Amino acid sequence: MNEKIKPKVLAVVGATASGKTALGVEIAKKYNGEVISADSMQVYKGLDIASAKPTTEEMQGIPHHLIDFLERDVVFSVSDYVNLANKKINDIHSRGKLPVIVGGTGLYIDSLLDNVKFSDGGSDEVYREELYSIARENGNEFLHNMLKSIDPISAENIHMNNLVRVVRALEVYHVTGRLFSELKAESRMTESPYDSLIIGLNFHDRQILYDRINRRVDEMVKNGLIEEAESLWRAGGQRTASNAIGYKELIPYFENTMSVSDCIDKIKQETRRYAKRQLTWFRKNTRIQWLFLDEFNKKSEISEKYQKTIENYWNV
Repeated sequence: MNEKIKPKVLAVVGATASGKTALGVEIAKKYNGEVISADSMQVYKGLDIASAKPTTEEMQGIPHHLIDFLERDVVFSVSDYVNLANKKINDIHSRGKLPVIVGGTGLYIDSLLDNVKFSDGGSDEVYREELYSIARENGNEFLHNMLKSIDPISAENIHMNNLVRVVRALEVYHVTGRLFSELKAESRMTESPYDSLIIGLNFHDRQILYDRINRRVDEMVKNGLIEEAESLWRAGGQRTASNAIGYKELIPYFENTMSVSDCIDKIKQETRRYAKRQLTWFRKNTRIQWLFLDEFNKKSEISEKYQKTIENYWNV
């Protein structure tokens, strides 16, 4: 396939609280684009504050897709995301606009832009529920160790708290007898249909990012995070959505076993750890064009840099 005739897709990636939402909107406004979210928690209805869904004001009139459309108890796989995102990309291109993928879920972005093909792998709902029961009784680490003993490559790439993915990898092996990592490697053997540019946001000084995370958590609390989390908890803490950082850390407060300030500190700590894992994931992708935001003194300098990056890459 001729690279020049592939549809253009631009992605803005990076750790949580790095400024992806604002930059994605700015790029979409300048280059006649629409945003497609790549966030595994923003897909759920009602999980607004902890997942940092963009507000109407933050969207600035730019259409945003794949946000706030699923009920909280629905399991949403990476395969589901890729299928829906491909449809949105085609729709946006059909209207002469640029798809701008914005998010921090690296697995979603890589799978979409690398054209990963997902074999069905089969399913066994009884076994799947047995695995969730094992996790409830023994903890996520126990289940993750089960995966590590069978498929160490998958275990290395799937965090133990990503329970849905751990369960899926074990289920695929149970049903097919084949390693999840092997099926994933085979799925990458097809060419991507997109001419994609990936811009990554980062900081040379990691403490700047951590300070941004801490401030954002404080802002989330002011905006009603505790009330939103308690509502979810009282509704039963649905399995998939309640994995989101910012919700599960508050459960000890609702159960009167930890102070609210200690729970908030725990949210900050877990969010910083999550940001570190995100950056570790993205650093493996040599195609990312990094913008280190602490190299710039003015917002206009950042705008000038990303515009030059885009225009040089696509020779526009």
